[in-house]
Amino acid sequence: MTAMEMSAGAAKRRGAGGWRWSGRIFLLLLLGFTVMPMIWMFITSLKTGFAAMQYPPQWWPAEPTLENYWRLIDPSGNVGRDFIQYFWNSIWVSTLTTILAVVVAVPAAYAFSRFRFPGRNFLFFAVLLRNMFPAVVFLVPLFILMKALGLVNTHGSLILTYLTFGLPLAIWLLKGFYDNIPVQLEQAARIDGATRFQAFLLIVMPLSTPGIIATSIYSFIGAWNEYIYAYTFLTRHDQMTLPVGIQRFFSENATDWPGLMAATFMMSIPVVVLFLVLQRYFVRALTEGAVKH
Repeated sequence: MTAMEMSAGAAKRRGAGGWRWSGRIFLLLLLGFTVMPMIWMFITSLKTGFAAMQYPPQWWPAEPTLENYWRLIDPSGNVGRDFIQYFWNSIWVSTLTTILAVVVAVPAAYAFSRFRFPGRNFLFFAVLLRNMFPAVVFLVPLFILMKALGLVNTHGSLILTYLTFGLPLAIWLLKGFYDNIPVQLEQAARIDGATRFQAFLLIVMPLSTPGIIATSIYSFIGAWNEYIYAYTFLTRHDQMTLPVGIQRFFSENATDWPGLMAATFMMSIPVVVLFLVLQRYFVRALTEGAVKH
């Protein structure tokens, strides 16, 4: 190797190292931009009402307190009793929405991926057509429909509505995942004596676990964070979900900012924990799928 080639190689490595460090710096900045609102939310939740309104703001409270969190989890107080009720309402609606979305999307996506039938492409794009319009466009028609069905002020109205919004994307995501699973695996199982359902259950389902988990995360987060439809369909106090229920920290004359930040921070915890826990299984399922392929 000549000196010129060695110099060119060193320059190339320096250039690659520069791009690598630039990428790391960009990711750190992006991480800071993402995490800072959560950090500020948590810091504000540790302040008193007076400290939260000070200007210039305190970056760390002189006398941090957990009183705002104790109020939220104390079932003997009005705020705590209502917050716990809202929390379990959100858990119920989001969990049931996720389960139904997976139960419906898995066979639908598999049918679109494996079967050939008249109108298949038209029906598939018709399913996706709903996502071309803003969700608020369907607010009045869905409210009229839920009122006609007697579902207003029930969690059933929210679950059906969230399925309407979540199923098209869930089917689309899972269909793309099934398309990447070799059909020869199912054919081999059929040759060994398995039925189509057994081949789907024992071969396709384990390999599609990452896609099912991703769909579940998407459905749960979408139902957990939704506000407009929950605000419109639920007017009974005991039926409200968290996004609507935390409005009680607002009033006409003042806003309890520390209490609101504490409630919002606690509302974010289940979603973060769910993603962190399922992410491990997501990676493991990807690895298992690669080995089975």
